[in-house]
Amino acid sequence: MNAPAFRYVEQPPDWETHERPVLPGSPARLQHTLPRRIAYIMVGLFVGLVGGLGNGLVTANLTSIQGQLGLTPVEAAWLPAAYVMVNVTANLLVFKSRQQLGLRVFAEWGLGIYALLALLHVFVEGYTMSIIVRAVAGFAGATTTSLAVMYVMQGFPASKVPSAFILGMNMSSIAVPLAWVLSPSLVNVNPWPHLYAFEAGLALMAFAAVVVLKLPRGLQIHVFEPLDFVTFLLVAPAVGLLCAVLAQGVNAWWFSTPWLAYALIASLVLFALAALLEYSRRTPLIQLRWLMHPTTLTFMAGAIMMRFMISEQNYGVVGLLRAMGVVPEQLQALYGVIFVGMLLGVIVGAATFSPQAILPQILTSILLIGAGGWLDLHSTSLSRPHDFFFSQFLIAFSAALFMGPVMMIGIQRALGKGLDHMVTFVVLFSVTQSLGGLLGPALLGSIQQQRAQLYTQAIAADMPVTNPLVAQRLAQQSQALGRTITDPVQRGAQSQAQLVQVIRREAAVRAFNDVFRVIGAMALAFLAWAFYRVLRQRMLAWLARRRGELPAPI
Repeated sequence: MNAPAFRYVEQPPDWETHERPVLPGSPARLQHTLPRRIAYIMVGLFVGLVGGLGNGLVTANLTSIQGQLGLTPVEAAWLPAAYVMVNVTANLLVFKSRQQLGLRVFAEWGLGIYALLALLHVFVEGYTMSIIVRAVAGFAGATTTSLAVMYVMQGFPASKVPSAFILGMNMSSIAVPLAWVLSPSLVNVNPWPHLYAFEAGLALMAFAAVVVLKLPRGLQIHVFEPLDFVTFLLVAPAVGLLCAVLAQGVNAWWFSTPWLAYALIASLVLFALAALLEYSRRTPLIQLRWLMHPTTLTFMAGAIMMRFMISEQNYGVVGLLRAMGVVPEQLQALYGVIFVGMLLGVIVGAATFSPQAILPQILTSILLIGAGGWLDLHSTSLSRPHDFFFSQFLIAFSAALFMGPVMMIGIQRALGKGLDHMVTFVVLFSVTQSLGGLLGPALLGSIQQQRAQLYTQAIAADMPVTNPLVAQRLAQQSQALGRTITDPVQRGAQSQAQLVQVIRREAAVRAFNDVFRVIGAMALAFLAWAFYRVLRQRMLAWLARRRGELPAPI
C-alpha cells in the first residue's frame, strides 16, 4: 500500500525511509540514544503491567471485596465481567483511533480517565463505583497493551521487532499472577482503601510516564466512517450480553435464570444485524469474508481452545485448593511459581522467536499444558499448593510461550490481506482471549458442579448411618464435641453436619479431577489435530513441489 493512497489528517514530516512508520497509527522509528532506548523499554513494560495489574488485584481479592461490600456471588461476578465487556468492545475502535487521532492522544486520554476514576474510588467507595472503575479499567487495558508494544519496540533494533512485540504483549498476562503475589501483603498491612490507592497510584505513574516520555509522531490518516459507529453500537452490547451470560451462567445457573436465555438471544440478534450491515458495506469495519474463511476459523478455534485449556490454572487448581480451605495467603508461593514460569516463557519465546520456531513453540506449548493437566489428575483432599508447583510452572511457561507465535501468525495473515483487515484481527484475537477466559471457567465450573453433585450422592449412598464404621465415626465426632456442646441431640446433629462436609469435600476433589481429565484429553486431541495439520501442510507442499506449483493456502 503506497503512502499517496492515504488521506492524511496532518501532513507527515519528511522522514527517512528507515524512519517511516510501518503502519499508520504506529510511531516513527527514530534513532535513539542507549539511555533513551532503555527508558522506552522500561516505560513499555511498566505500562503493560499496570494494564493488567489493577484487574488482577480485583480478581485475586474478589472474595474479600464481596464480603467488604456485602455482595452476593452473582453481584461480585459483575466486577471482572465489567472489565472484559469494555476491554473487548474497546478493541473495535482502538486500532482506527490510533490511526486517525494518533496514539498519543488516545493513550493519554485512556490512561488519564482511568487514573482519575481510580483516584476518585479512594474517596467514593461502593458497588456502583467499583463497577464503573472496572469498566474504565477495561478501556484503559485496551490502550495499555498497544502502548506497551509501541514503547518496547522503540528500544529494540528493527531486526528484533517480533521479540519486542512478544515482550510488550505478554506484560498484562504476567500482571495477573503478580497481583496474587502482591495482594495478600497489601491487604494484610493496609485497609481496603489503601488497595484502591495503590491501583490509583499505578495508573497515575503510568499516565505520567507516557506524558513525560512521549512516543515519536506517527502517521495520522482519515479512516473512520459513520457506519463504523453503527457497527460499534450493535457489536458492543452484543459482546457485553455474551460476557454477562458466560460470567453469570455458573453462579445463577444456566437453566434456572430466564434472563440468561433472553440475554443470549439478544446478543445473537445484535451480532446478526451487525453481520448484515458489515457484509453489505464497501469498506467494512469487520472483514466478515476473511473472518469466515476456513483458515481464519481454524486460527480462531485454536486460540480459543488454548485459552480454554489455560483455565485449568485459574479455575481448576485454584478452585480445588479454595475448596480445601486454602486461603489467598497460602496461594502466594504457588502464584510466585506461576509468575516465574510465565516470565521465563516470555523471555524464552522472545529470545528464540523466528519463522522457523513458530511451529515448534506452538506444539511444545500444547504438549506442556497436557502434561500439566495429567500431573494434576490424581489430586486428593490432602493436596496443598506445593503439590502443584511443577505442573503449574509447566502450564504458565507454555501459556506465555504460545502467545507470541499465535499473534505473529494472525498479524501476518491479516496484513497479507491488507491494512483494513487489522481491525478484524485485533477484535478476533481479543474475543478469543477474553471470551475464552470467561468460557473456560463457565464450562469447567458447570462440569465440576454437576460431577460434584453426582459424587456427593454416590458417596452418601455408600455411607448409610446403619453402617458400623459410619456409626463409629459419628460417635467419635460426638465425643470430641462433648467439651463444647453438652446437649447430646445438638452433638449428634453437629457430627452429621461434619460428616456431610467431609463427603462434599471428597466429592469436590473427585469433580476437580474430572476437570483435569477433561483438560488433559483436550490437550491430547489438540496436539493430534495440530500434528495432522502439520503433516497435511507438509504433504501438500511436497506434492506441489513435485508438480512445480506453489502449495495452496490452508
